[in-house]
Amino acid sequence: MKQNIYDNDLFFKGYEEIRNRKFNYNNLLERPNFIALMPDIKGKVLLDLGCGKGEFANDCVVNGAQYVDAIDISGNMIAAAKKRYKSNRLHFQQISIEDIILQESNYHLITSALALHYVADFEGVIEKVTRALCPEGIFLFSIEHPISTANKGVEQWITDKKETPSHFAVSRYQDEGKRTQNWLVDNVVMYHRRIETIINTLITNGLQIERLVEPMPTDEAIELLPSLQKEQHRPSFIILKARKAK
Repeated sequence: MKQNIYDNDLFFKGYEEIRNRKFNYNNLLERPNFIALMPDIKGKVLLDLGCGKGEFANDCVVNGAQYVDAIDISGNMIAAAKKRYKSNRLHFQQISIEDIILQESNYHLITSALALHYVADFEGVIEKVTRALCPEGIFLFSIEHPISTANKGVEQWITDKKETPSHFAVSRYQDEGKRTQNWLVDNVVMYHRRIETIINTLITNGLQIERLVEPMPTDEAIELLPSLQKEQHRPSFIILKARKAK
């Protein structure tokens, strides 16, 4: 059963508080590195999987995309997106990534930011994405790093005598599958996959890897958000850019 955790009122309230902070991991670490890999989108047709409240999808329209489809499983997210952004070149739909039916060779670019680690059938989604891309179309996505997802739900940080994190403990890395953790609420579900599984699934489906990024914070970002120093011990995210063959 697909988990729609963002429609849990307690979770959504906590998530909103985090994302509304000027300085957070998304704004200082994941988003700048994601944007740096974006191709030219002027006149292109895009799909955003797990669009959240629609800010990125709207930015794509503002920056010249011909049309953007944007989906999310969360009613809270889609309601907020529809309220905030109105354009005849932008369409929001509440549906899960697994359930959406996509027209073949319809999109020049498909994006997904920090959503696919919530998907159980990663291979099925990649097959669907590849079919929906035009020849030479690009798939750009970020997920929680497999080093981070491996031991979700268990102690991850080893601390020194002053209770300062000294290093990150990786465990259960080879054991792929479902993980649960307490993040804002109990039993938040995500799925751990090894890096080789992620990469090989893309390759098997005819996607050519163009770039892999494990974001590191700048000194300026660490100054703004000191907890980013932890990224020197382990990466939180991995970003992949792949192109469909001709």
